[in-house]
Amino acid sequence: MGKNEDLLRQIEAESAARREKIRSAADVVTVRGVSYYVSNAGDDSADGLSPEQAWKTLRRVSEAALSPGDGVFFRRGDVFRGQVRAQAGVTYAAYGTGEKPRFYGWDKSLADPALWTPVEGAPHIWQLTEPILDCGTLVMNGGEAHCRKLIPSYIGGRFVCRDAEEKPFVLQHEMTQNLDMVCFYDARTTRTPSKGQDFPVPQLDDESLGVLVLRCEAGNPGAVYREIEALPRRNMFTVGDHPDVHIDNLCLKYIGCHAIGAGGPQVRGLHVSNCEIGWIGGAIQHYLGTDPNYPQGGRGTVTRYGNGVEIYGGCRDYTVENCWIYQVYDAGVTHQITTGGQPYRLEKIRYRGNLVEYCVYSIEYFLEKTGGDTESAIADCVIEENILRFSGYGWGQQRHNTDTPAHIKGWSYENTASGFEIRGNVFDRAAYRMLHLVAKKPESCPQLQGNTYVQQIGYPLGQYGANEQAEPPVQIFNDNAEHTVRTVFGDQTAVIVSIPT
Repeated sequence: MGKNEDLLRQIEAESAARREKIRSAADVVTVRGVSYYVSNAGDDSADGLSPEQAWKTLRRVSEAALSPGDGVFFRRGDVFRGQVRAQAGVTYAAYGTGEKPRFYGWDKSLADPALWTPVEGAPHIWQLTEPILDCGTLVMNGGEAHCRKLIPSYIGGRFVCRDAEEKPFVLQHEMTQNLDMVCFYDARTTRTPSKGQDFPVPQLDDESLGVLVLRCEAGNPGAVYREIEALPRRNMFTVGDHPDVHIDNLCLKYIGCHAIGAGGPQVRGLHVSNCEIGWIGGAIQHYLGTDPNYPQGGRGTVTRYGNGVEIYGGCRDYTVENCWIYQVYDAGVTHQITTGGQPYRLEKIRYRGNLVEYCVYSIEYFLEKTGGDTESAIADCVIEENILRFSGYGWGQQRHNTDTPAHIKGWSYENTASGFEIRGNVFDRAAYRMLHLVAKKPESCPQLQGNTYVQQIGYPLGQYGANEQAEPPVQIFNDNAEHTVRTVFGDQTAVIVSIPT
């Protein structure tokens, strides 16, 4: 075990060094257009053209008439709350000294005793006194603790137990563990949830402010914890299909959807660098008629979501580099699309030099070709020199479909691809598959080279290969792992680190 112990210590040291390098990255971004400044000491009525005349709020940034080539610079050491609607060709970065400017999802901290009131007849259960969007979880004291989110189904005009549709959801019966939380919203409903079924379910959007309840056995949560941050159902940076957006050296935390979300026929030039992105996702995407991921597939079930950096759709010149991404409900980084008969190209993608830890999927991709689509493809995608650690060991593993985690998750779709390379990465332990790399044709599977594989003996290594005839088997990480990696996954220069169970 001596050699493996040395390699594990080396990986731990490299991870710590990379984490510190990313957190202390210098501001080197320049822009060719106008520079605007934002600080907690600013004023939205100012012109924003200097640190002394800085704007104050993210709303002012979103509403400003910016031009391609402009830059918005946020003061280091400050905390900004809410969300940003990014604009085409604009750079969002930092200025000043100190730690990266921090962006938090909800409008205020919940660590205030006045914000909580006890629920009558339900011992140890507290209700937030102000309405709030659906939340992925609550994070206490910067990550010392977080909530287990309970999600009742909604059937017949009422919330019911997800595993027993005939039982109404009663707080004191179902919230049995300390820091259990539930969000309720049904003021507006829609009758077209999914799968062609027709019954009312809650309509969730930016206006769906509902009730949050929390079990806290130590007393009023606002007095027990010095920090309570909610992960509300919104994106931090909404890019949409705007081209050439650059986000650099920011800290994005506590958001229930995506930290950075983009999508469209082809999103060009999204570049994310030197950012810290943590505690992301877990909000309800929508209530469904039938949830394909839920074992029972019952009516009224729900889907949760939330990624660190996502493009849903086509893309070109998409780069995520030198970022520390952690504790994400779904994927740290992803490009994905279900095509619905429309052609999409996902081209020139680079994920490099990142440290991704405690996400369900460190990196996720998929190309599901539906509706007669035969043209869509991934091309020139390189995943290199990343350190990916502890997939499926973070808070997102409170999900019901516990066997899906992977460091690189491609699912089992057509995934037509060319020029797809995965090289020089460290894959450090996964709760389930380390890699899920499947495509319809063998030539669409990525080429692997020089990666390091760290896993416990007896745990899954993963899947690799074509699924046109049959799904490739899940390979096990055992005493033959090196042979399997070289012959099945094709990584001839792999390094294997085995950990006894």
